Amino acid sequence: MKKLIFISATVLFAKASIGQQQVQANGELKGLINQSFSYFPRIKEAENNVITAEQRVDIAGIRMPDISASGGYDYVKPKIELPLPFGPNGELTNFLFAPIHNVKAGVNAGYELLDFGRIKSNVEKAKTDLQYAKHNVEYVRTQLAYQVSNIYYNIVYFQKAISIQDSVLSFLNENKRVVESKLKNGDAIKIDLLNIQANIDAEQNTKINLQNQLQKQFNLLTYTTGTQQTQDTAFDFDLAQRDAEAALREAQASNLDFVLANDKIKQAESDVKVASLADKPSVDIHASGGAKNGYVPAVNEVKLNYAAGISLNIPIYNGDRMRKQVKLQQNIVRQNQLAIETMSNTYRKDIQQALTDISTNQESIKNTYTQIEQTKVAEQIAASRFMNGAGTNLDLTNASANYQRALYTQLQYQYQLCLAKVELARLMGYKYW
Repeated sequence: MKKLIFISATVLFAKASIGQQQVQANGELKGLINQSFSYFPRIKEAENNVITAEQRVDIAGIRMPDISASGGYDYVKPKIELPLPFGPNGELTNFLFAPIHNVKAGVNAGYELLDFGRIKSNVEKAKTDLQYAKHNVEYVRTQLAYQVSNIYYNIVYFQKAISIQDSVLSFLNENKRVVESKLKNGDAIKIDLLNIQANIDAEQNTKINLQNQLQKQFNLLTYTTGTQQTQDTAFDFDLAQRDAEAALREAQASNLDFVLANDKIKQAESDVKVASLADKPSVDIHASGGAKNGYVPAVNEVKLNYAAGISLNIPIYNGDRMRKQVKLQQNIVRQNQLAIETMSNTYRKDIQQALTDISTNQESIKNTYTQIEQTKVAEQIAASRFMNGAGTNLDLTNASANYQRALYTQLQYQYQLCLAKVELARLMGYKYW
């Protein structure tokens, strides 16, 4: 068993190393993920299941005699006696066949000498359950890593969005200062100032909403890792691209959903083997020794006694239950095999969606650079015209709004691209932490 565990650990380490080479993730994210493994209670719950499974393996492999001690006392009435000619002169005397006060004490032992493979099959089944429990720990860690990664990049998104919002408010406040100066000089009207203030209030509310969303993400980060802050502010997650079929093959080899599904097949196959041995005979040996009274003729005298023997138990008929149980377990094996086919189909679809999202967002980001440059120039021209009295405040506000929308649009595409890459890494089973 130690050899099996060593091989499994080596395979998992090799797959993790491949995942780290294929994915680029910053050190802070890796640190947060590993911190969550020791902090989040769900991990400890899964690890305790491994301990439970190990104990079941030990119990399943126990092949020792069953030894028990017993003792008892019975008071029996009426007397079991007959008049027999046992007197000195042949006269009738009441002969006691059983004592009134029955006492007994002894030690009993039994041992199954031959079980025709039942214990071995149960041990193998327990080992497959143990392997499933170990893989389930890795599965829970993977799900938690994915959750932490999403929270982490949600924080990056809201921080960047707030930064954009701060620049918008800075621009509007500067514009307000200019309008106030123009108003004093008679070059502007009151409504211009009121419109700017309305825009400032609206953008301030937008910032408050973004700050609220950011704080919720920090709350989730604390919930999963125990950490309240992060430092990185970039969408720096990246991974090597694959076509859909190559990505699916990697997912089938590395993703813990597939690993656990294959474990379920092995568990079901073990159940088939256990069920098929239900009608096998067994050979038991037993022995007992102790002391009791009741032996004729001196029925009240306590004497030592012992017994030993061997027994053969052969099941003959059980209503065809064993055959039906085997058939049921075989159907469960088939059901689990079909589940993997369904999972493969679902993963193929999800991988294709993730690859489409990556491609689409990459192209969209390229287009936003021109849009940002053009709207920035338009804003600068509108600001210059407004300062020189050749343009209106409405022109400047519209130009600023267009620039703001371009920045937000690019941010959205960068955010969606990053999450699509994180999703693809999850689907392919990469352990980038």
